Amino acid sequence: MFDDLRDLYQEVILDHGKHPRNFRHPPDANREAKGDNPMCGDRLVVYLKVSDQGIVEDAAFLGKGCAISTASASMMTEVIRGRSKEEVMALFRHFHELCTKDEEDRGEPEAIDPDALEKLMVLSGVRQFPVRVKCATLAWHTMAAAVDGDTVVSTE
Repeated sequence: MFDDLRDLYQEVILDHGKHPRNFRHPPDANREAKGDNPMCGDRLVVYLKVSDQGIVEDAAFLGKGCAISTASASMMTEVIRGRSKEEVMALFRHFHELCTKDEEDRGEPEAIDPDALEKLMVLSGVRQFPVRVKCATLAWHTMAAAVDGDTVVSTE
């Protein structure tokens, strides 16, 4: 059973890595941030359109990176669209814990859409490979910077 689940996770990561969703520069984006992981060369720009009410109406990215980095950015843009800045930041915090902490060490997840959390579980396996955590979290740190109005983030 565990092997089947791991195979499914790998399939999802490869699919998003080869065919990223929302890989574009939206002309009406009103927030953006550049992310850089100098250790492995992943670089991306996250573009957001945030409404006056604080809702992420659109999310997209451009850049180059490994399959994990690209898949994470692709999946992130799918799950944050239509959410408030508060919900997006809660997803960021939960995703970061998924990638950096064992299940018993994670806090209780905030009131977040369980379907979104389930989609992000496919990337939780990176915590077994600490060098890959920065690949998986780069897009998320970059998105958080864009939400906060910052323009640049680095994993160093």
